[in-house]
Amino acid sequence: MAKIVIDANIIISAAFGGKPLETAVRAMSKHKVYISQEIKQELITVFSKLSKKLTEEQLATVREKINKLIETAALVDVNARIVLSRDAKDDHYLSLCKEIGVNFLITGDKDLLSIPRDILRKEGIQTRIVNPHEFLEEEE
Repeated sequence: MAKIVIDANIIISAAFGGKPLETAVRAMSKHKVYISQEIKQELITVFSKLSKKLTEEQLATVREKINKLIETAALVDVNARIVLSRDAKDDHYLSLCKEIGVNFLITGDKDLLSIPRDILRKEGIQTRIVNPHEFLEEEE
């Protein structure tokens, strides 16, 4: 059983189906998924921004996915502080990965996906940063 962090962008995208949904379902059913208070807050904030752009049915689906993740995931306090990305939210994901020794960070964020593994290792992060497609291939 792998330790996994799923970026908020994947959770939101999962509400619309496809690879993000398949990835989130597989990660949550077969592995241990972790979130932090900051990621929980990010999910809630993103949801409130989406509420103006989506239909009621879409909102219900997004709300259901977010709530399922929050209920299923282990909530972790993050004490590690990593600064590698130009986006502080990205750094928080990396800090969470280091804090608990995550195996996979699943994201669609190009900034995170482009960080070389050797730089991560220098920071003490052994996590593989993958997109949904790569994660599903890894699982086969």
